[in-house]
Amino acid sequence: MSAPDGPVARHRGSAKKARLEARITVDQKALFQRAAALLGRSLTDFVVGSAQEIAARTVREHEAMTLGARDRETFVAALLEAPAPGRSLRKAAERYKDAVDS
Repeated sequence: MSAPDGPVARHRGSAKKARLEARITVDQKALFQRAAALLGRSLTDFVVGSAQEIAARTVREHEAMTLGARDRETFVAALLEAPAPGRSLRKAAERYKDAVDS
């Protein structure tokens, strides 16, 4: 299910201080128990581990930066049509070049 160094493993040894309860159908419980047994896990470990994996994936997907076509075009245009360096930047480049050449 999860790699030994994944998010589920990191929390296995943690002291458990919160409780989560959920009402499910008899069929859902039977399915969860069957899946847990197939993996050699307790029902609690299976349900908590599965929920944690999906939650972590959901958070990662929503935190990832995705650009739409318009955003991508604006970004590329800004890179390709960058304004000429200003006076301060030119002076800083000259000071750097003098320091490196010395």
